[in-house]
Amino acid sequence: MNRESSGPDRTHPRLGIRLAAVALAGALPLLASGLSPAWAATGQITGYGGKCVDVAAASSANGTQVQLYTCNGTAAQQWTTGTDGTIRALGKCLDVAAASSANGTKVQIYDCNGTTAQQWTAASDGSLRALGKCLDATGPSSADGTPLQIWDCTGGANQKWTLPGGTTPPPPTGKMAGAPYLYMGWGSPPSATSVMSATGVKSFTMAFILSGGGCTPMWDGQRQLSGGVDAQTISAIKAAGGSVQVSFGGWSGNKLGPNCSSASAFAGAVQQVINAVGPAVVDFDIENTDEFSNYTVQDRILSGIKIVKQNNPNVKAVVTFGTSTTGPTGDGLRLINQSKALGVPIDNYTIMPFDFGGGANMYQSTVNAAEGLKTALKNAWGWTDAQAYAHMGISGMNGLSDQQEVTSTGTWTQIRDWANSKGLTRLAFWSVNRDRPCPGGGVQETCSGVSQNNWDFTRITAGF
Repeated sequence: MNRESSGPDRTHPRLGIRLAAVALAGALPLLASGLSPAWAATGQITGYGGKCVDVAAASSANGTQVQLYTCNGTAAQQWTTGTDGTIRALGKCLDVAAASSANGTKVQIYDCNGTTAQQWTAASDGSLRALGKCLDATGPSSADGTPLQIWDCTGGANQKWTLPGGTTPPPPTGKMAGAPYLYMGWGSPPSATSVMSATGVKSFTMAFILSGGGCTPMWDGQRQLSGGVDAQTISAIKAAGGSVQVSFGGWSGNKLGPNCSSASAFAGAVQQVINAVGPAVVDFDIENTDEFSNYTVQDRILSGIKIVKQNNPNVKAVVTFGTSTTGPTGDGLRLINQSKALGVPIDNYTIMPFDFGGGANMYQSTVNAAEGLKTALKNAWGWTDAQAYAHMGISGMNGLSDQQEVTSTGTWTQIRDWANSKGLTRLAFWSVNRDRPCPGGGVQETCSGVSQNNWDFTRITAGF
């Protein structure tokens, strides 16, 4: 589905023509926080040989090795876990040295800084994971002083951990924060933090990760994962208390799916992005003949998502694709059925109900399309209505679509309220860049083409 055209230039990135990126003025750096996690349990973390995770010599100095040691109840073995992904002791965070995902990288304590090197997920197999690897007792040995490292996840006993009180942090809820798309490559991108302040929105879907050559992920296929305007924006969002989803693919451009040689290579490219960005959600926007209609590539992406979920169980995986007014088309049905056949634990299937011949009543057309998606999910997975709705999302287009379908603020409010009433778990729209008025202005990259106030669609989405 074309997210947008702009007159004869058809400037949406999905259509291959890009305008110069506009840097964000005054983007904020990622801030370190000394605050306690929002949910916390404190106590020992036990592992191989019944030993405790311990800070060597009870030193709070940055870079102090974390090791196994006989459990002794000291502060060096008192760890606090929380839903922010951190594991803390002695006022510092459990940290992977230099944010390196190489096997054998030292695990240490360091000032809490919000980076992915300090984001840990507790998997159902008892492992603790960061940067796509597992916390590992070297050797394997349970001798006092055995250093901890990260290593490929093997399922071994030296990678099994019991968190404080024998519990793990409660999993994040299934519902994702409303997250409109924000694109830094064109469309006079606004300051994300200014939009957050004005609307109450807490999350954005950052677009798009493409191939920078071969299986190398880059923003828009040309901007580095770190150090540029995209990374600055993400840091600012997180510093303001928000989160991000990262979208891969889209309608046009050189995509990773066709360029990565295998599912594992594709998963490796996605892992690079997860390590650099620390997203709450990865969104695979599967469109066009190169990915959606190419079933070899479709399978590669699905199998890659399965690997990504195994290595990052607390990062949600979304597939986003086009639809007809009655539900998924043949390629979409194939995607759903194949995800079941391959055992891919997709958290959310999001349809794009626009440019689909929706006609005058975009609310009813969107509901009809979503009900068609529900039926397809029930048929493939054997789910109940409630289970299907809980795996569903809607990604609309605010204002005018390429086909001159009109989604007004009133219609978008109706769609949001319907999604909330049915228990859908994702809501997005294309795009924040367009969430500005230009009534009668046609389809443009900087405004919606309809009468509205600045950020009205974002404000509505924040209520999801």
